Amino acid sequence: MRHGKKFNHLGRKTAHRKSMLANMACSLIEHKRINTTVAKAKALKQFVEPMITKSKEDTTHNRRLVFAKLRQKDAVTMLFRDVAAKIGDRPGGYTRIIKLGNRLGDNADMAMIELVDYNEIYNAGKPAKKKSTRRGRSKKSEAPVAPVATNEEE
Repeated sequence: MRHGKKFNHLGRKTAHRKSMLANMACSLIEHKRINTTVAKAKALKQFVEPMITKSKEDTTHNRRLVFAKLRQKDAVTMLFRDVAAKIGDRPGGYTRIIKLGNRLGDNADMAMIELVDYNEIYNAGKPAKKKSTRRGRSKKSEAPVAPVATNEEE
């Protein structure tokens, strides 16, 4: 029975699964998007997002923790240098999974997983507008009122 098991084993032994997720994470960091099955994309999202969070703070300890999982020096360097600079202000949700349909050969559900900040199509469609609140007075009532002059003192 698999009561309380939180992650998908993907039909693989532990060493194979860890190696596959590490390779997929390195490919995702390098290419910014990859095509895979939906199950692998969901497993990869759980695997890579904590590492992206660690990359926001560039310390030797965090680099060693991430390198222990990824096992590719150039991917760790790219993650801490390029990716962390682009996602520095984002509080989470660094990846997006877009379902693509079924694979022709075996009818597996396919998906594209990508880093959110690197998709120019989604980011260009929404212009950055200032967040507005409903507090305070309206613009009409904010106009300064000129003081009324009286001739009583003369």
